[in-house]
Amino acid sequence: MERIIKNSNQFSDLSKNSLEILLPFFSRIDYKKGDELIRFGKPCQSLLLIDKGYCRAYNIQDGEEINFDFYFEYETVTNKNSYLFNKTSDFTVVACEPMIVYKINKTDLLYAIEQCPEIEIAGKKNLQAIAAKQEKQLQLFRILTAKGRYEFLEKNDPDLLQRVPISQLASYLGVKRETLSRIRNKRMKPAIM
Repeated sequence: MERIIKNSNQFSDLSKNSLEILLPFFSRIDYKKGDELIRFGKPCQSLLLIDKGYCRAYNIQDGEEINFDFYFEYETVTNKNSYLFNKTSDFTVVACEPMIVYKINKTDLLYAIEQCPEIEIAGKKNLQAIAAKQEKQLQLFRILTAKGRYEFLEKNDPDLLQRVPISQLASYLGVKRETLSRIRNKRMKPAIM
């Protein structure tokens, strides 16, 4: 847990006292590939900090899984609307490989904030980071073509391209697998020559 705190920007400024109050509320959970972290139709009242592994968020549309986000080490996973407004989750999050995750329930976090208000600043930073990531994705899809989205990921999120299977990546980029294969092949040809 100490490693994730050191590597997680939203918690790096917390005092020793705040960490001593906050850390006992986190519980370690080991997920196997395919395990659900967040289930569609169920409330999500916790924050999940990824220490190891990655997961994907998806919906089912017309019988197909549509991937709309991936979460990697040191990121926080939650359903923001469910967490903030006590609604059921409108998507599923599933482990894509074995994961180590640290979970804190909303009620425990609120209690920790009462004990040490500085924790609230870290929580706000965390929610801002989640919102900024979502905004970046919206811009990615509003402005860029499929080829442009792929090029953007090459420059800004190469880990995603290396770790995510092509079928899931195609769904995330909003294209067919064959289209993504053509885009990849065209991007690789100049490097080969």
